[in-house]
Amino acid sequence: MERNEAAEKISFGERLALGLRVLFNPGLAGRVARALQTPEAKPAAAASERVHASGLLLLSALQREGRLLDFLQQEVTDFSDDEVGAAARVVHSGCRKVLHQYFEIQAVAKEPEGTEVVVPKDFDPQHWRITGNVTGKPPFRGTLRHHGWVTKQIRMPTVSESLDPRIVAPAEVEIP
Repeated sequence: MERNEAAEKISFGERLALGLRVLFNPGLAGRVARALQTPEAKPAAAASERVHASGLLLLSALQREGRLLDFLQQEVTDFSDDEVGAAARVVHSGCRKVLHQYFEIQAVAKEPEGTEVVVPKDFDPQHWRITGNVTGKPPFRGTLRHHGWVTKQIRMPTVSESLDPRIVAPAEVEIP
């Protein structure tokens, strides 16, 4: 049986009195017997949508502001480059707004892309990906192809229990 704080604070006299009540009250004795026969309920694991609610909320914001899901779920091969480019501007603008709302992101490398950089001897491989003809030991000298990104601050909102986080975007119906 699982021990809890309230049960541990019951004095000997209180436990004795409770035992006598069970002994002389058949209804209470039956309820106690049934409770002892029922396997203990394990705490329910959080539903995956609750565990990932903040991520789903972020996805919802990307859809609301930038129509990201609409863009990604749409097959674009039949559209012209001009049409895809025009849609991409709308998606870019809205998604960038959401990105700045929830995150502060900075470049890992401060140097401009295309410049020569030296990766230090004690570099962190999570911060630097070394590609090309990699031989020998660091420090490495090469051309910065991408400056990388690191999150400096995260501002994710708390998700209300009444919200169904699985709904990324509700169906919209316009009434004439």
